[in-house]
Amino acid sequence: MASPLDDHRLGYLYEAIRLGSVRAAADHLAVNASVVSRQIAHLEKDLGLLLIERLGRGVRATEAGDLLAQRFRQWSADRADTLAKLQEIQGLKRGHVDIISGEGFVSDLISGPLNRFWQRHPNLTMSVEVAGTNDVIRGVAEDRYHIGLVYNAPPDPRLRTAAASRQPICLVAAPGHALARRGGAVTLKDAADAPVAQLHTRYGVRQIVAMAEMAEKVSLMPALTTGSIYVLREFAKTGRGITFLPAFSVAADIADGSLVAVPVDNPLLSTVEAKVITRLGRQLPSAAAQLLRALIAQMKAFHTGQVPGA
Repeated sequence: MASPLDDHRLGYLYEAIRLGSVRAAADHLAVNASVVSRQIAHLEKDLGLLLIERLGRGVRATEAGDLLAQRFRQWSADRADTLAKLQEIQGLKRGHVDIISGEGFVSDLISGPLNRFWQRHPNLTMSVEVAGTNDVIRGVAEDRYHIGLVYNAPPDPRLRTAAASRQPICLVAAPGHALARRGGAVTLKDAADAPVAQLHTRYGVRQIVAMAEMAEKVSLMPALTTGSIYVLREFAKTGRGITFLPAFSVAADIADGSLVAVPVDNPLLSTVEAKVITRLGRQLPSAAAQLLRALIAQMKAFHTGQVPGA
């Protein structure tokens, strides 16, 4: 007798629950919404259980649906890890690693350890997704990515911190900006009259700067809000205003003299950490485990004091 727990149907259910709607699941899976609805309905009929509740345009898992979604996620991760381990019998000749990262890590990641890792293992493939802090945490916790690079991550019992390094948030400006020419650390009050480019609130940098503003009862002037660190860097280079970022995320600009990173005298901004995270309890396949060790050993973000000019 065939099992009612068909992998394809469970996959449709999982994506509908994860994304919060049948339409979003269909778009993600590149099928019609009717296919997703029909497969979930077949699964409910075979099991004799209601698996999702429809709420307007969205869906919510029932207790049974949530159980199946969590089990499917674990089965998928275990299957992927098993396949990776079979590939390891031949050494690192094949394999794939999924990474999710805050944008500030990208230059450090691509130019350093990834390039050297590929030189040693040219047949490995990787995917690198750029996302905000909350999405990095969720992606690793849900086993959609092997490794996460995150800044100012709140504690999460689902995650393991493989490495952490204190990387203060600095005031970043063009060398000719008045705040850059003062010499020494500045305060948020010093920066209160300057136009500021800021990240959206889902990003760890913006969250900690907002907390520092509240603690000091200072309100910065938001001239520009964006989801791109590249935009922040280019705004600061114009000399019109400033931004706030960890120095490692603008290391290349500091090195070529187009930007400077000025310390900020604030306890919240000076104790922020960059972290490499994995899902607690997950045994990484060999390619991901070796890459993880390379990231920790070689990335500037995880070695305080290696940013030129900071």
